[in-house]
Amino acid sequence: MSLRALNRALLARQLLLERKPATPLRVVEALAGMQAQLARPPYVGMWSRVPAFRRETLTAAITKRQIVRATLMRGTIHLVSARDFVAFRATLQPMLSAGMKSVLRDKAKGLDIDAVVAAARELFHAGSRTFDTLRGELATRFPGVDERALGYAVRTHLPLVMVPDGGAWGFPGNADFADAETWLGKLTGVKQHAATLIVRYLAAFGPATVADAQEWSGMSGLAEVFDALRAQLVVFHDDRKRELFDVPRAPRPAESVEAPVRFLPDYDNVLLAHADRRRIIAEPHRKAIATANLRVLATFLIDGFVAGTWRVETKRKVATLSVTPFTALTKTARAVVAAEGEGLLAFLEPDAVSRELRFP
Repeated sequence: MSLRALNRALLARQLLLERKPATPLRVVEALAGMQAQLARPPYVGMWSRVPAFRRETLTAAITKRQIVRATLMRGTIHLVSARDFVAFRATLQPMLSAGMKSVLRDKAKGLDIDAVVAAARELFHAGSRTFDTLRGELATRFPGVDERALGYAVRTHLPLVMVPDGGAWGFPGNADFADAETWLGKLTGVKQHAATLIVRYLAAFGPATVADAQEWSGMSGLAEVFDALRAQLVVFHDDRKRELFDVPRAPRPAESVEAPVRFLPDYDNVLLAHADRRRIIAEPHRKAIATANLRVLATFLIDGFVAGTWRVETKRKVATLSVTPFTALTKTARAVVAAEGEGLLAFLEPDAVSRELRFP
C-alpha cells in the first residue's frame, strides 16, 4: 500500500474524511480513545469529526461517567469510554509498571509499591483528591521516599480516573482523581486481553505494523500477539516491504478520494499512533510540531497531510487564530483553511466580541 492509500485509510477510520453524526461515546470508541493531556483538545477533536458538535454533549457524557479521563496508552492521559477503560486497563498494566521503573530509576529507592498502592487506595476510598494532596499524605506515611516517586507509583499501578467539574472543557486545570473501581464499580476480576486491544487498534489506525501498534500502546513484544491473530487479519505491505496487518472489513478508501481541510488539537492520536508517521506527516516536518517539553502542537491538514500548526489567543475579548503553514499556501488553499478556521474560532471562543485569522 502506498503512503497515500494508508493516509486515506487512517482518515476514514479517524472520521476525518467527512464529519459523521455520532454521540461522543460512539466517537471516542471508534477512535480507540483520544489523548487528553489537556482538557480542551478532545473537544476540538470532536468538533473536527462531528457535524454541528456542541461541547456540552461531551461534557454530559463525562459527567454521566460514560466517558472517563485516565492514564492508559503510552502512560499518557486519554479520554476513553468507561467500557474501554475497563477492557484496556489490565492489559496495559505491564507497560505501566515497566514505564514507572524506566522513569523513576534511582528515585524508586525504598519504594514498596504494594504498600504505597494499598495506602493510596485507602485514601481514595475516603474521597477524591488532587495528586498534590495525595503526595503530601503519602509522604507522611513513607518518610524518606521521594514524593514524586510515590505519586508516580500510584498513577501507574492504581486505576484512577479524573473527576470532572462540568466546566467549559469538562475538567479544571488541577483536577481531583478518584479510584476507578469506586467511580465505575466494575474493575474487579478484569483479565488481560492483548489480542482485543490490538484488534481495536487496527480498526482505528490500521493497516499497521507490529512496531506501529507498540508505538501507540507503549507495549513491547506484540509480535506474538499478531502471529496468533494472523488468521483473523488481512496482510498488506508498505513501500518498504514491511507487513501491514488489518481487520478485514475496515474502510480502505481509494487514493483518489478527496480529503478536506481539518484542524487537529494538541496531541491528537492521528499524529502519535504509528512508529512510521509518514502516512500523516512528512519526516522533515515532525520536529516542527513537537516542543522540548514533549508537547505536540495543534496542527491542520491539507489534502490529508499535516501542513502546519495553529494556536488561538484571546485578549480583551478579541480572539485570534494564528495559522503557521510549513510552506506558502496557494490562494485557494488559504481560503479553504480560513473558512474552516473561522468555524473553529467560533467554536472555541463563542463569547468573543470579534475574531481574527492571521497568516504569516
